[in-house]
Amino acid sequence: MNYTLAEKILLEHSNLKEISPGQFIDCDIDLIMVHEQLGGRIHREYEKLGIDYVWDPNKIFFILDHWVPAPTISAAEMHQDCRKFAEKYKFIHNIGMDKGICHQVLPEMGFARPGMLIVGSDSHTTTYGVFNCLSTGIGATDVSVVFATGKLWFKVPESFKINLSGKLNKGVMSKDFILKLIGDMSTKGAIYKSLEFHGDGAKSLSIDGRMTISNMVVEAGAKFGIFLPDEKVTDWLHKRTNETFQFVYPDDDALYEKTFDYNLSDITPVVAKPSTPDNLAYIEEVEGIEFDQAFIGSCTNGRMEDLRIAARILKGKKINSKIRLIIIPASKEIYKEALHEGLIEIFINAGAIFGHSTCGPCIGGHMGVLGSDEICISSSNRNFVGRMGSPSSQIYLASPATIAASAIRGKITDPREVL
Repeated sequence: MNYTLAEKILLEHSNLKEISPGQFIDCDIDLIMVHEQLGGRIHREYEKLGIDYVWDPNKIFFILDHWVPAPTISAAEMHQDCRKFAEKYKFIHNIGMDKGICHQVLPEMGFARPGMLIVGSDSHTTTYGVFNCLSTGIGATDVSVVFATGKLWFKVPESFKINLSGKLNKGVMSKDFILKLIGDMSTKGAIYKSLEFHGDGAKSLSIDGRMTISNMVVEAGAKFGIFLPDEKVTDWLHKRTNETFQFVYPDDDALYEKTFDYNLSDITPVVAKPSTPDNLAYIEEVEGIEFDQAFIGSCTNGRMEDLRIAARILKGKKINSKIRLIIIPASKEIYKEALHEGLIEIFINAGAIFGHSTCGPCIGGHMGVLGSDEICISSSNRNFVGRMGSPSSQIYLASPATIAASAIRGKITDPREVL
């Protein structure tokens, strides 16, 4: 048979000689990532099994990132449960709570490599597909199964081929493309599909930009979001791991359920209106809408590319006095680089609040919580009702460039006007 990327990697991790879409298979897992969910639900599920071991402590990546530092007693106790579990089962990669957000830190530390099959206790685990591996989020029960056996079942997904050509224009970011893709597909348009990104357009994107795209494929319902490898992936990996790896490519005559063609040069700034990521609007349709809070950060858009363009827009300017701007880097590594480049000073001088690396406002649990009827423009991945606070609040999703430009004027603004 002739296989897509997802099919090739799943086949390699099964004990089968061939597979086909729709088939249920058992696969060996290379790595599992867990965060606060370990102390929230997973440890209880695992205790029900009555098992006093995990299959391989060296293949578990444990990190705290959602509620850091603990803002409430319940969060502190959840962290306690996490630490006790990790110590009890002797997790080798016990990362702690000072490195940043899981989906940025795990690749930074060289744990996402071509051909791997990675699962995590967070839906945006799809992010690692940038590095030519398969990765996806799973629930507490499935995490317990992996802890005990090192295996998990999958349904072999149909694959969508996304052909990208051209390059993004000034003021347009990968976030604009993925919002456009989700808007075209809808949040149910790729349920349990593997989105496979091809073409010179994909190669033109930075690693940071690709991570934004793979991060958000799950908002279209996708199981995986995977890129073909190139020299940018090679450079990233050689700086971050000494482990050997081999790139995986789809077969030339692989079968795809659907094919989509996008010229990145045609993409313009867009916004996802409340309260779903596929509620797409072109920037011209929402310009002038006033808001209370702006947020740049999260596992979707807290990387150096995002901070640099925001700093370029904000340098020498002040944010509108009627709004508040929160900026949070995705990792400590990014924090230090932003500090070294002088970006943090630019943000502070502009009137922004710059925070430590954490999920923070994205989950609305302890930072940047929205009050009744407040409006936020955010670079995060979800704008569901109540996601960032009050159920009556509203969230618009946009790129860091759009958010920085909008923060200056206090209303949604086309970043191309500012740049």
